[in-house]
Amino acid sequence: MIQNIDDIQINFTTDNLWLVNLTLALIMFGVALDIRVSDFTNLLKSPKPVIVGIISQFLLIPLVTYLFIRVTTPFPSIALGLVMVGACPGGNISNFMTKLAGGNAALSVSLTAFASIAALVMTPLNFALWGNAYEPTSEILKRVSVDPLEVVRLVLLILGIPLLLGMMLQYYRSKLATKISKILKPVSILIFLAFIAVAFFDNLDIFMNHIHYVLFLVILHNGLLLLVGFLFARANRLSYIDQKTLSIETGIQNSGLGLLLVFSFFSSLGGMALLVAFWAIWDIASGLLIAYFWSDKKKKKAT
Repeated sequence: MIQNIDDIQINFTTDNLWLVNLTLALIMFGVALDIRVSDFTNLLKSPKPVIVGIISQFLLIPLVTYLFIRVTTPFPSIALGLVMVGACPGGNISNFMTKLAGGNAALSVSLTAFASIAALVMTPLNFALWGNAYEPTSEILKRVSVDPLEVVRLVLLILGIPLLLGMMLQYYRSKLATKISKILKPVSILIFLAFIAVAFFDNLDIFMNHIHYVLFLVILHNGLLLLVGFLFARANRLSYIDQKTLSIETGIQNSGLGLLLVFSFFSSLGGMALLVAFWAIWDIASGLLIAYFWSDKKKKKAT
């Protein structure tokens, strides 16, 4: 029996790391192929939904996560995993889920674009700020050397550069970008889902033996973020369609990026890796469930 949860060793090789790098970059590139300059100019005419979304993503989520940790007091490395998830931008597959839920697809894509740019600064900033705000996780950060510039560099490579390249292709060769997008987006998402499935089965024994450490924490945290996004949008009097969109954008985090950061900088913290790895699995399941729920309600109203 493992005496310390951080003794858990999740099977995750350097090849896995490169595959996650490539897949996340491909997903971001595919999303960027649908982003036009007009999306930004149109949003300037009605910026409220995006502003509410950015506040929710980078100010509200980290704060709610911090309060959640204070209430639940999980094992320190697991708490740091929650901080990592809370610091990441919205998940790129949230665009697909928003469309399925009958949400505002244009707003979802725009939020992904804005959040990906903001994440270059806000992800390392929020992680450092809230990680140091809680004493048990602060003690871990004192022992682990993390260069904030390295975190920025990694986020730039995975999110920033693919976003820029995709938008440039859309601007200069829009027809080609549309053709590539129709193929690349579903293929890259399927590759990512396949990778998650394979990684899960490769570590099935570890999950089965230790899932009780993180199961309810992840489910409660994810449900809380989905609810907070929805209620914050409602409090700001956004439309019901935009409320659904912000709920998904807030509750579906880019846990793939979080997993990449964990294995790049915190490979010795098994509890942190277990938390973020299960988050990567669960938020896909919960996102699809809530998207299907809203989609089904929309169909019933139409009949």
